[in-house]
Amino acid sequence: MEPAILIITLACGMLVSRVGLPPLIGYLVAGFVLFLFGIEESSLPMLEQLANLGVTLLLFAIGLKLDIRSLFKAEVLAGSSLHLLGSMLFFIPLLKLLGLLGLEQLTGLELNQLGLLAFALSFSSTIFAVKILEDKGDMQSLYGRVAIGILIMQDIFAVAFLTISKGDVPSYWALCLLLLPLAKPLIYKAFDRVGHGELLVLFGLVMALVMGAWLFEIVGLKPDLGALIIGILLAGHPKSSELAKSLFYFKELFLVAFFLTVGLNGLPTFSDIGLAAILVLIVPIKIVLFLYLLTHFKLRSRTALLSSFSLGNYSEFGLIVAAVATSKGWLPPQWMVILAVALSFSFLFSAPLNIASNRLYQKYQSRLQRLEKHPLHPEDRPIHVGNPRFLILGMGRIGSGAYDELRVQYEGEILGVEHKQDLVDYHNQQGRNVVQGDASDTDFWEKLDKAPNLELVLLAMPHHVGNLFAVEQLKRLDYQGKLSAIVQYKEDADSLQESGVHSVYNLYEAAGAGFVDHVVKELLSPNGTAPDHPEAVNHPRSES
Repeated sequence: MEPAILIITLACGMLVSRVGLPPLIGYLVAGFVLFLFGIEESSLPMLEQLANLGVTLLLFAIGLKLDIRSLFKAEVLAGSSLHLLGSMLFFIPLLKLLGLLGLEQLTGLELNQLGLLAFALSFSSTIFAVKILEDKGDMQSLYGRVAIGILIMQDIFAVAFLTISKGDVPSYWALCLLLLPLAKPLIYKAFDRVGHGELLVLFGLVMALVMGAWLFEIVGLKPDLGALIIGILLAGHPKSSELAKSLFYFKELFLVAFFLTVGLNGLPTFSDIGLAAILVLIVPIKIVLFLYLLTHFKLRSRTALLSSFSLGNYSEFGLIVAAVATSKGWLPPQWMVILAVALSFSFLFSAPLNIASNRLYQKYQSRLQRLEKHPLHPEDRPIHVGNPRFLILGMGRIGSGAYDELRVQYEGEILGVEHKQDLVDYHNQQGRNVVQGDASDTDFWEKLDKAPNLELVLLAMPHHVGNLFAVEQLKRLDYQGKLSAIVQYKEDADSLQESGVHSVYNLYEAAGAGFVDHVVKELLSPNGTAPDHPEAVNHPRSES
């Protein structure tokens, strides 16, 4: 039956992708289809293990990209806490009212049971939001970072509940985990020495599954929490981004198993589907509550709206909470199926909403801006760029090198853009004119001041999608100057040229040409002229 599972999953994922929805919805549908064929989760223990690995690696990957300081910002810490409280105060009386109106699944439930359901329904899906943000290239945008911060806080609330629900007090040895930061130099030294191949991947798996999940589990804490914390511990290392990319496809593949297991929980009755549909009709209330809270914390209405749309769904952690509650007899077993259907429906509702988010914002912009509180959040204010002639998007090694070459002749007329604040600070200390911003994020272009004398834009970002997006935005702003880009693959060069980029340089070809130039310069004769004969190139020592 294993081939059938793979074929059905692939077919459903491809069909859903064809209509513009995220493939994960197809995987949920595949789970229900497989259940129709008589396949149950209990008959596929390996699938459940892979699903757990997917969630663990997801949290580890989030940790690798997380600045722990972001969790202590008001819009994240207070926003997530107030939303949890507000959601529960809304859901408890609503569920009670639905029970009084005769919905059999809610009739006779006690207040503590309604509280558990409200708690489970208050969460938003980490997996869905990360997938949507990655597909849109907005993981590092302000709205993406706010959404991820809130999701991590929700995950911490869920992990706290799961730890308490075990009925076991964590071992006294759990206190030893507070010493983990002391092991950071040793871990970083190992990180330095694993290179860039399969050892890097193996190192990441050991960190996530052994140092994180297993170590936390043996002292009575949630394994997923361990993976997240170890990821945060490694986030400051220069190779953390490379590690996240190396584990990306492992995480994606294992998460397919997670979505399959949701569908394999069982088929709902018509009554269950009706109740799940009612719960999905409540999702806009969650979105509106997020919108009001985030604008209250002085984020722009656009940032608040896009964050709220990312969070406008139900959560896999809500399912996990419900699973624990049903296993302990706190909730009727049918609620697992109801919440699984509500989760699936909420994804179907949220996916097109996120795809159309910018269009919806443009349509209701004037109304949404009335919610804004001034002065705006420091990270969400207009970006003042001055009046440069040259703009470099992406200030990594290539962007920095281009900047230094240009400023030999055009000092004071160049502006670099980099999304990592620590790199911005470094470049400014080195005398480069660099501002913080992510050119692969629509927020950046919405906040960017116009530069009327801009002549050349250099696209030096590492992601092809980001470079393409920047070209589209420059066209939208009616930019009339020249565009140049660095790429790694020929197909990327072709698509950039088709989009209007004037000159495209292949990274490896340019590196080869630069290497030859370097060699020739090293072999120049003492008077500064190139060797006249090939023999001189082959035997440089004869001239010394």
